[in-house]
Amino acid sequence: MLRSLHVRNYVLIDSLEIDFPEGLVIITGQTGAGKSILLGALGLALGGKADASLVGAHGDTCVVEAEFSVDGNAPLQALMAENDLEVGDALLIRRTLNRTGRSRSFVNDEPVSLPVLQALSEHLLDIHSQHQTLRLADPAFRMSLLDHYAGNFSPVIPGSTSPVIPGSTSSVIPGSTGNLDACRKAWNDLQGLRKELSEVTDRLRRLAAEKDYNQALFARLEEAKLRDGELEELEAEQKQLAHAEELKEYLNGCEDILAPADDRAPLTAQLKEAEKQAARAARFIPALEPLVQRLESARLELEDIADELEGANARIDVSPDRLEQVEDRMSLLYDLMKKHGVQTIGELIAERDRLSEALFDSTALEERRVDLEKSLHKAEKAYAVAADALHDARAKASEGFADAILASLAFLELDHAVFRVDLAEAPEGPAGRDAVRFLFSSTGKAPQDLSKVASGGELSRIMLSLKAMMARYTAMPALVFDEIDTGVSGSAADRMGQMICRMGADMQVFAITHLPQVAAKGDAHYLVTKVDDVTDIRLLTREERVQEIARLLSGSVITDAAVANARALLAF
Repeated sequence: MLRSLHVRNYVLIDSLEIDFPEGLVIITGQTGAGKSILLGALGLALGGKADASLVGAHGDTCVVEAEFSVDGNAPLQALMAENDLEVGDALLIRRTLNRTGRSRSFVNDEPVSLPVLQALSEHLLDIHSQHQTLRLADPAFRMSLLDHYAGNFSPVIPGSTSPVIPGSTSSVIPGSTGNLDACRKAWNDLQGLRKELSEVTDRLRRLAAEKDYNQALFARLEEAKLRDGELEELEAEQKQLAHAEELKEYLNGCEDILAPADDRAPLTAQLKEAEKQAARAARFIPALEPLVQRLESARLELEDIADELEGANARIDVSPDRLEQVEDRMSLLYDLMKKHGVQTIGELIAERDRLSEALFDSTALEERRVDLEKSLHKAEKAYAVAADALHDARAKASEGFADAILASLAFLELDHAVFRVDLAEAPEGPAGRDAVRFLFSSTGKAPQDLSKVASGGELSRIMLSLKAMMARYTAMPALVFDEIDTGVSGSAADRMGQMICRMGADMQVFAITHLPQVAAKGDAHYLVTKVDDVTDIRLLTREERVQEIARLLSGSVITDAAVANARALLAF
């Protein structure tokens, strides 16, 4: 139930703090006093559309807070736990909105996203606006009503209380089978398999179309006998072959210096002689001994250098043929890398392997397609079974549903009304293969589509009957009726008041009304007023309530007869 509502700087509401009791809460006020503004503030708190124009004139931000008692509301508490919100007996929702149109939402002082807030709100309050009778033309709304009655949703929490519809012989949900959840799951499984099969089939089609092209690409890469690092080796070899004659000239010059071809003594021989002479001198000057060793090391190092230079010179191949082979191989590798849009031989090898996998992947895909087709066949059967079970439950419940609504309509003085539920075949979907129509006649003649033949007053009474049934089967914690009695007067209005009053015996119900017959039934009565363009709401005392109902009876001039009639309605 809604415990309290705090509003600050919302449209014409400057500051408002109001507590609400259990049972039937009546809200009245002059036309234009701001009843719809109050309802709009509550809607904003519950995740309604945020618009910068809702911010009042007394600041740049408006704030709406709504506190609910949620003790025993197991589905709501499970949803809160699922979203890591603190779970307790109370829930505080706060929504802020600034002039830029940006809003923020909090639950128990924890920030939440708008979808989470809206999901929570579905378990807190159901608001019936003045124009919600238009929803009777919505196929999904009609189907939801029938499914709730048939028990096709998941079972409600045991122990929940619900109001009895006048004339109904049962207050127990007939079934609670969860057929709708089973059908939705079967549909989701079926669609998932259909999607995967379509993707596999498309992949196989592309592979078949690309097979010859991919085969040619793969064959060329395979023939190239790619080796990672080969290009770097070829580039080094090409550089050497291209400068072979120049290199030999340099190396021959080195060899000529180290080992002259003429009569000059090689450097190594000269160093050996210097080593001997230094050794002789060291016999007299011992400090020269290290120099002897250094001369020997220099000679040995020079001999190694000479050998390596000679070997390097011998290995240099002045071969135009080899140079041509290397350059042809490099050209091939460069062409392949350019064609496949890669930068290295390693990436080229990876592309070759990918093409190989693509060429031989069709076998595995074919096997997967066969498996998917078998699974799809089973899923289609499972969906058909679930859809048939859902249809059977709806068909079985249709007559009882119609009878319950007729009982309510008779109570609301539509004695000759005919109400039927018509099931027709519809395209398959998550909610099965049914379409539901409500057929109605107020005269007992052949019923027609409800949304086309019912008057405003009839629609109000039908909608109240449906809401009473929904409240009974969905265990909604609180209901708001915004002038559901539009187009109804006299004894029928009194009957509507009685029905709403019965609903208020087991749940919190808010009724915004202009009918004294309805207003007199409430457990508490609040008056919405507007003074100097500021909207306010306050709880009426007993005597103030008499005066307000008298105003509803007689208009702007309250007569003694109206006051007496008001007292009689209130039974004071």
